[in-house]
Amino acid sequence: MKVLVTGGCGFIGHHLVRAWAAHHPADTVAVLDALTYAADPARIAGLAHLVVGDVADPTAFDRAADALGGIDLVVHLAAESHVDRSLRDPARFVHTNVLGTQVLIDRSRAHGVARFLHVSTDEVYGSIAHGAVDESAAFRPGSPYAASKAGADHLVAAAVRSFGFPAVVARPANVFGTGQYPEKLLPVLARAAVRGAPLPLYGDGLHQRDWLAVEELCSALLCLAARAPEGSVWNLPGAGARTNLALAEAVLAAAAAPRALVAFVADRPGHDRRYAMTGEAAASLGIQARTPVEVAIPALVDEARRSLGGASGPS
Repeated sequence: MKVLVTGGCGFIGHHLVRAWAAHHPADTVAVLDALTYAADPARIAGLAHLVVGDVADPTAFDRAADALGGIDLVVHLAAESHVDRSLRDPARFVHTNVLGTQVLIDRSRAHGVARFLHVSTDEVYGSIAHGAVDESAAFRPGSPYAASKAGADHLVAAAVRSFGFPAVVARPANVFGTGQYPEKLLPVLARAAVRGAPLPLYGDGLHQRDWLAVEELCSALLCLAARAPEGSVWNLPGAGARTNLALAEAVLAAAAAPRALVAFVADRPGHDRRYAMTGEAAASLGIQARTPVEVAIPALVDEARRSLGGASGPS
């Protein structure tokens, strides 16, 4: 099979390329990536053909198709994904996440792509006060990032309904693992703890997120690519929700740093309080997260130490 992974030089993308190579060594994989600030092409060296380009540029998709000699499957991971950046520059998120997705749909249809796996986010559902939502829940995005992803989901759904587009949508929870760009919460906390610097938490620190291991997300995406019916949507919850404060305390413990380093800062605009999805549909395919985020925190602290030149932090 000939597979195109958009955003394959990013955090989730490079893990998926590696997983694909391990599970489907006979497949040919190309990565379409704009190589923005969070990308590292060295992570896929020898595993995929790299095509440098913007997903919103139709010629970039065509070049990828030429490189592969056709495309059977698109796994669409490319996205602007940092909420704080979306508050500063919403138009950039609309360009990549909305326009980029529509361009990929259009070019996939033109090239006769047989399957399109669109990776979305639980943030499209917005803040959930009680209980958990299933795949039929209404969208209530609380940030420009989430709104742009919701827009992309709507475009995919419209293509399925209007044109019979062979798409599947996955909505994962917050993803954790090594190799994540250091603007994200867990790397921010780990680097601060290693330096003995304050760990910044928005508001009261009690905003709650569900956490999904990147390896388990990749396994889920491999399964959905092979088995999910066309037009289906799948929530991919993590192994358990945690408050940001609980995460900070776990990071401090792993770094042998004092809890006094927790620092509460002014909350950001429109900050969603809690995300929660049901996962019964995914479980019917044998997809279920089992790795609690705490298991990964020592490795994330070690990664932070290495990235900071072996800083030992407080004792």
